Amino acid sequence: MKISLIQTDIVWEDKARNLALTEEKIASLSGKTDLVILPEMFSTGFSMNSHNLAEANDGSTVSALKLWAQKYKVAICGSHIGQSAGKFFNRGFFITPDAEYYYDKKHLFRMGEEPKHFEAGHSKLIVNYKDFRICLQICYDLRFPVWSRNVDNEYDLLIYVASWPVPRIHVWDSLLVARAIENMAYVCGVNRIGTDGNGLNYSGGSRLIDAKGKILSSIQDGAEQIETIEISKAELDNFRQKFPVWKDADSFTII
Repeated sequence: MKISLIQTDIVWEDKARNLALTEEKIASLSGKTDLVILPEMFSTGFSMNSHNLAEANDGSTVSALKLWAQKYKVAICGSHIGQSAGKFFNRGFFITPDAEYYYDKKHLFRMGEEPKHFEAGHSKLIVNYKDFRICLQICYDLRFPVWSRNVDNEYDLLIYVASWPVPRIHVWDSLLVARAIENMAYVCGVNRIGTDGNGLNYSGGSRLIDAKGKILSSIQDGAEQIETIEISKAELDNFRQKFPVWKDADSFTII
C-alpha cells in the first residue's frame, strides 16, 4: 500500500481556503497513492472555537472529503471539528471511495483546555483497507500506550494525526518510534507546520516508521512537503512470525 504524508501549514479557522489548498494537494496524488494522511483539524487549525466551526458528518468538510476520495480514487485520513447530537468532537475520519469511518479523540488535551470545548470519544477505530488493518488516533492519544496497545496484532498500521507544537516535539519523535516497536506495527505520524492563531509554532516531524523502529520517510522539519512511501504487509507478517514478541505480552483489561 502506498501512503502519502501531507505536512502542511493550516490557515487559521479558514475552512474554505484550507479545503481549496488540500484539494490541490490530493489532486496531485491521484493515481500515485492509496492513502492520503492530513494533520489534525486540517480545515481550521487546532481551534477551541467549536460552537462556530463544528460540522455534522453531512457538512461541507466531510462532503468535500467524500467527493475527493471518489474523484481521485484514494482514501483520506485526518481530523476536523465534528458535531453530533449537540456535542462537539475532535473527530477523526477515514474516508474511502466507497465508505466512511469516524473516530472521536479519546484523550483531550487539558493543558490547551480541549475538554472545555469538546467531548471525549470512547471507541477505538480499526479499518480494513487494501489488506491492512488500520487504527486511527489523534495527537495527545500518542502519550497513552494502553489505548494503542495492539492486542493479538489486531492492527497493522497505527496512524496519528497531530497539531504537536515545537516545545514538545522531542516527545513526538520518541513516542512514535516506541509505539511502532511495542506494537509491532507500522506507525505513521502526520503533524502540521507554521504558526497558529494562538501563536504556537509547529515544525512537522511527520514520519513513517516500520515495526522494527526504522524511520522510512525523509520529510524535512519545517517544510511544506508531501512524501509517498510504500509499505508491505508481507514484510510485516514475516517479521511478526520470525520475532513473535506479541505472544509474551502481558494481558490486561481496559476498565
